[in-house]
Amino acid sequence: MKQKETLVAANTVGARLVQGMSILTIVSAVILSGCTGIALTLANAPARFGDYSVTRDIAYGAGKSRLLDVYRPRDAGATARPIIVFMYGGRWTTGSRHQYRFVADSLTARGYVVVIPEYRLYPETVFPGFVEDAAYAVRWSHEHASEFGADPSRLYVMGHSAGAHIAAMLNFDEQYLRAAGGEPSWIRGFIGLAGPYDFLPITDPVLKNIFGPDARYPQSQPINFVDGREPPALLLHGRNDRVVWPRNSAHLAARIREHGGQVKEEYYEDMDHTDILAALSVYYRQRRSVLDEIDAFVK
Repeated sequence: MKQKETLVAANTVGARLVQGMSILTIVSAVILSGCTGIALTLANAPARFGDYSVTRDIAYGAGKSRLLDVYRPRDAGATARPIIVFMYGGRWTTGSRHQYRFVADSLTARGYVVVIPEYRLYPETVFPGFVEDAAYAVRWSHEHASEFGADPSRLYVMGHSAGAHIAAMLNFDEQYLRAAGGEPSWIRGFIGLAGPYDFLPITDPVLKNIFGPDARYPQSQPINFVDGREPPALLLHGRNDRVVWPRNSAHLAARIREHGGQVKEEYYEDMDHTDILAALSVYYRQRRSVLDEIDAFVK
């Protein structure tokens, strides 16, 4: 976020404080303001008190970018829980697993074990480097699920924005899990929040560097690998999203149905690209149906 925009957001929050608005309203407004760093910090603050345990900095491969954190509900006696591997967004260029504790807080509250991996980003790597890393993280999650009270046969991949793209590539293009020494059958389902699945033509210079050369562009589109035999998909998108257009989910859902696959899609009239992720924060999870949709899909 630009400095001027940051100051405007800060002044807006200050003005609302003066007006006597509740801290919940203020924090929620900042979460949805587009100030990513501030938003994620505030979203994670109450998540620190969630009823879960976390094991951090587990290596699933070589290098500082191939680490993951595992969150599990504190009820250690429970076993055979579903396990969700969550891929964060950030336009394939930014982001960190530490910024998404609030996502794990929401999902563990529903009884799931949650894995949030780090993976290489541009310019450290280009496509398909980050997908390959995610495949190894899924392999690790499957192999170690039982150690954290999870059932390896109930593994789901989930992501927001660029993370949804990465998770979708694993769900629809079998080559990545196989190359990582895994099996496509390990994935029970895919959950995509505001994901880019059909985003050609690519015109942005940075994205051209990430996904180029031109001849490789089709290999980066999850929609091109749908055959109807892949695991079921849940596609969630805000109608007001102007970062990743909702037609990405609509086109993918239509392609899945054309091939006889299983998909459920849900569009939220009053949500944009950030809202749908903020709906998993403690401030909004009781007011939005996003978490309920995920819960129903998995259970």
